[in-house]
Amino acid sequence: MSDKPVKLLAENVHKAYGRNEVLRGIDMEIRTGEVACIVGPSGGGKSTFLRCINHLEKIDAGRLSVDGELIGYKQRSGKLYEMHDKEVAAQRRSIGMVFQRFNLFPHMTAAENVMSGPVIVRRDNKKESRARALELLDRVGLGDRGDSYPMQLSGGQQQRVAIARALAMDPDLMLFDEPTSALDPELVGEVLDVMRQLAQSGMTMIVVTHEIGFAREAGDILAFIDKGVVGEIGEPREILANPQSKRFQEFLGKVL
Repeated sequence: MSDKPVKLLAENVHKAYGRNEVLRGIDMEIRTGEVACIVGPSGGGKSTFLRCINHLEKIDAGRLSVDGELIGYKQRSGKLYEMHDKEVAAQRRSIGMVFQRFNLFPHMTAAENVMSGPVIVRRDNKKESRARALELLDRVGLGDRGDSYPMQLSGGQQQRVAIARALAMDPDLMLFDEPTSALDPELVGEVLDVMRQLAQSGMTMIVVTHEIGFAREAGDILAFIDKGVVGEIGEPREILANPQSKRFQEFLGKVL
């Protein structure tokens, strides 16, 4: 058992849309500096779970905590009360998120996209924010593209700008929702390389992905989520080499 502090704790997390129960009791513990990869079939609840972590989706039951602090709720006298939007927004500042689609502002350059959060949300100094944006773009291999607009960049480059933009808010936790699924196959590697570097730097990451190779190499934890429950969880190489359930075996047979 690691002696690192717990970064994320999910306890019996449930989420439904009407009668469709998407999450049916998710339990997970991720420690500071760990990379947790989540795999599973489409519609199994992976992305919904990720969106619950930063309260983009509200959970129906259970608890989600980051650094020991409940996400989206406060507890008083044993009851949970939903936080105000401003309080939730403050919590989200320490949780970076990278989506399937890059969601860059088309009318802003790469540098302007990266500095938008610090300048608009935190009211940081523009000159200092631009310098920091250029540093982050350099970190993701785009130091010479600060003045390029999204339409002038490839999909892989746009996704790397999106990663730099998330990093600009100095998050303690990074969430990746299938960050390579919208990319042409030849562009996937450049985004995964940046994510590997982030992992090596000690960033705590939760990655919903179909890239089993990345999970095996860079992951500390691999969780298989299917039909709203964690079917298997453990050290990636271990559970990939020896999947216990028939369902996980079937899944791996299709994706490997």
